[in-house]
Amino acid sequence: MKYSYEFKRDPLGITRLKLSEELSVFSDVFEDISTEEEADEYIGYIKKVLEGGYEDFEITLNATSVCIKKNVTIAEHHYRIDEPFESTMETEEFLELMSVWKERIAEVFED
Repeated sequence: MKYSYEFKRDPLGITRLKLSEELSVFSDVFEDISTEEEADEYIGYIKKVLEGGYEDFEITLNATSVCIKKNVTIAEHHYRIDEPFESTMETEEFLELMSVWKERIAEVFED
């Protein structure tokens, strides 16, 4: 894993996958994914892009969206007041973080 992360409760009591400030929009993306089934669906899309089945794929969530391309994934936050409004990471790393998030979803949303 290229990027360090930790699970942390925010002031509202929501457990988040905390990434560096430059990747913080991805933290918001993961927060919008609340079931293992949803994570599995997105993991399937990411794999399809990596394997060449799709040239790219866009996922739009509540406040965020991600544009998945073979080499890079761009996350955008549609309602943030302060920067960053967009974060970028390698698609392989996004897949790995999505898998990490999927493993923690049950714990995060049982509260």
